[in-house]
Amino acid sequence: MSQQTSIAPGSTTSGPASTTTTPIPPSAPAGLLTIIQPPVTITSYYKIAPSNLVTFAWNFSYVLATPTHLTVSAVCDNGNTYPVGPTDGIIPGTATSVVWDLYSYQQNPTATPLAEATYTLNIWDDRGPGSGRAPGYLQAYSGLKFAMYSPEAYTSLADGWSCTTCSAAWSSYAANPLLVSIFATILIAFLSGFGLLRHWR
Repeated sequence: MSQQTSIAPGSTTSGPASTTTTPIPPSAPAGLLTIIQPPVTITSYYKIAPSNLVTFAWNFSYVLATPTHLTVSAVCDNGNTYPVGPTDGIIPGTATSVVWDLYSYQQNPTATPLAEATYTLNIWDDRGPGSGRAPGYLQAYSGLKFAMYSPEAYTSLADGWSCTTCSAAWSSYAANPLLVSIFATILIAFLSGFGLLRHWR
């Protein structure tokens, strides 16, 4: 059952920065955030390229103290933390989605460059990432992993492009004695047959 009350000016609970219009019973469960986009059961891969927008969407459950704002960030495996979205990772407390333009972020000369790696999505309320569980208050979320990659720059044949995979495959075939012997047998048989045909003409 999802619950969320509206913010009433001047009506606050003992929880920092969050507001509610009704008392929160001590037996109430902690508020939960459930990601609905992208799927959490698989790792989504996002390309850092123009017009390639990433959307994260979620639902709330048992949130009785509406946060003033949410902080959304992506923590990379390399230890760097990146703000998610166009507003430096800070969005309204009632928001249920955020859109991240990876390419625009990457073009910002003052921003930490995005890495081709795996990331963990983090979302928390006004109380910060280290706040404990509290009845009716949103519990910090860190359950979604995703990855990013950059497309390789185009290189024409005239500029020296070569198929390294093809070369490696041919090398492996050429180094196989069995394949070499089969090829030699077929070639000898073909030449022998060709010689016999010429003899009988």
